[in-house]
Amino acid sequence: MTKPLDIVVLGLSLSSSWGNGHATTYRALLRGLARLGHRVTFLERDVPWYANSRDLPDPDFCALHLYADLDALAAHAPAIRDADAVIVGSYVPDGPAVIDRVVETARGVVAFYDIDTPVTLAQLARGETQSLEARQIPLFDVYLSFTGGPTLARLERDLGARAARALYCSVEADAYAPTGEAPVWDLGYLGTYSPDRQPTLERLLIEPARRLPKKRFVVAGPQYPDDIAWPPNVDRIPHLPPADHPSFYSRQLWTLNVTRADMIAAGFSPSVRLFEAGACGAAIVGDFWEGLDDLLPDGEAMIVAHATDDVVRLLTQTPDARREAIAADARARTLARHTGVARARELVAALEEAQAARAAMTRKKVAGL
Repeated sequence: MTKPLDIVVLGLSLSSSWGNGHATTYRALLRGLARLGHRVTFLERDVPWYANSRDLPDPDFCALHLYADLDALAAHAPAIRDADAVIVGSYVPDGPAVIDRVVETARGVVAFYDIDTPVTLAQLARGETQSLEARQIPLFDVYLSFTGGPTLARLERDLGARAARALYCSVEADAYAPTGEAPVWDLGYLGTYSPDRQPTLERLLIEPARRLPKKRFVVAGPQYPDDIAWPPNVDRIPHLPPADHPSFYSRQLWTLNVTRADMIAAGFSPSVRLFEAGACGAAIVGDFWEGLDDLLPDGEAMIVAHATDDVVRLLTQTPDARREAIAADARARTLARHTGVARARELVAALEEAQAARAAMTRKKVAGL
């Protein structure tokens, strides 16, 4: 790094973790940037569903500004214009319009941070433009993707991205650690309701709970329909703020990770919950997707389960020493490679690479090449 960067981020939410995984992703990354000496301004649309559930209204690691609508965003044009880098995230309200304004205003590097890459690509294939329009992809100096692997080549080859780089989620190492509390649940799950994840949750937690009535289970997260038939040994927590996540993970013998269908299809798409659980020393069981073994190898740092019987055997036949070894391995791998500081270094490297590419292009234009 040659000098500290001034970075502006326009994201879905930093102030509220209610019903989204974006906030915890941004918090870990931006804290990492602050620790490396960079200055960050986060611009967030002020919407009622987050206004009623803000668990980080005044972060100490960046400047947070709320704006009411597109017209109000104009007040932040000077910061966008003068920043070394401006990053627009996926699912920002009025995303395409916000991107056009940023591209017109910014003088520095402009990046898109897709925290939902497989979902975004599926939407674009259907002609939907919730996060961005296909025409906008070549406008970014760098496309930062929650999904790595072959998807990066697809972004460049098929969609015209100038440079596609993986920027996975991460975890705040200081905030996520084992608490030492006694176990309460044999298996738990933390995640907002999603129709495409629900069949896996049914198969790998709800049905095992039915078969093992003497064991305790828990599901935490909002938006679950009222008609779900929860077994009596499954506790429900409607919302769990990030500050309570370490305690939640620490009180489970095993924690379940469930991946969205689009992300399984794309592979190389770890969820923030995976690294949170790992950092807290939880023993993880979850579904399989390509690239998983590069992060938390099956049988070493987690256990892959395909069917209800796999989970039942895991909960009834796994020795404590084996479970504890898996949990320890996941924690070691997470702290070595997937903290907010580690991810911030990767982000800075991608931004500096984009700066260098811009400078080289300018030199070519000046030279008339």
